[in-house]
Parts: sequence; C-alpha cells; structure tokens
Amino acid sequence: MKAKVVQFRRGLKRIHERHYILNVGSKNREDAEKFVGKEVVWTSPAGKDIKGKISSAHGNKGLVRGIFEKGLPGQARNTEVEVK
Repeated sequence: MKAKVVQFRRGLKRIHERHYILNVGSKNREDAEKFVGKEVVWTSPAGKDIKGKISSAHGNKGLVRGIFEKGLPGQARNTEVEVK
C-alpha cells in the first residue's frame, strides 16, 4: 500500500527530524489507528531505503505519524512511501 509524506512533525519553534506526517488515505481517526504499528519504507532516488514505523494517528482527518530510523531529506515531502 502507498502513503504520501505530507510534512515534518513540527511545533512553533522545533522540527522533530525523524517524525513525519503521512497520508494513508483514511477519512477519520478511527480508520487511521488501524495502521499503527505497521512498517513504512521510503526509497530514495538513488535506491537507498529508509525504514520507519507508524506510531499513532495525527489529528482527526485520517493522517498518521511515522517515525523513521534516520531523518528523511527535504525532497521526501510529497513523495510516496510503502506501507507494509
């Protein structure tokens, strides 16, 4: 299944480097919570894989929070990740 990287998880003055908000296509929080615990993999244009895990739902509109082992580059925004 594919998901889309929406944005960094951030506050007013701090960006969480390894945390990203992902759109998995859910419509509400209850549907998004079904994805908690699943692995996600982002593949760079050079072919390198960066793995992560979905930790929780983010908000009430069906977005989820993914925590990756390393931070993704800025070019990863609006690209797809694979949900396993």
